[in-house]
Amino acid sequence: METLDILIDIRKIVRSINLESKRVQKDFGISIPQLLCLGHIDRAANKVATHGELMKLLSLNSSTISGIINRLEKGDLAKRQPKTGDKRVTYIGITEKGSEVVRQAPDILHDQLAAKIKALPDSTQLKIKEALDIIVDAMEIEEMEAAPLITMNEPIEPLNPPLEG
Repeated sequence: METLDILIDIRKIVRSINLESKRVQKDFGISIPQLLCLGHIDRAANKVATHGELMKLLSLNSSTISGIINRLEKGDLAKRQPKTGDKRVTYIGITEKGSEVVRQAPDILHDQLAAKIKALPDSTQLKIKEALDIIVDAMEIEEMEAAPLITMNEPIEPLNPPLEG
């Protein structure tokens, strides 16, 4: 096996995620992290979530989550709601417009991928994790903030379409 084959596979994954992210942005006017937040809030009891829940959901820091919430509010997709009796706690609720976006949004691929990975034998899951750890270490990106942003509603065109001949 050649190193180039590994790099091409990594590039395919990155490119497909980028293309899907752009498509969601174009079709719905929101980012995938915003869509993930809206979906979480829409499924939650009373259609609200806390800032901390969203941080945990996306594995993002507080300021990044604040920016996401600000953009959702600006688009009238979500709203901050102070907790009754305790103004220090704020809930993030979803608007009707936000719920409509969630209903029309594409399936999130990371849920499908997670189910497929979970169905693999534990030994195979461990091999995948170890291989990815090696790549992350080699790229020196262990501390990089990363959220589960993999989505797909339709197939992504291949990097190198077959030549017609």
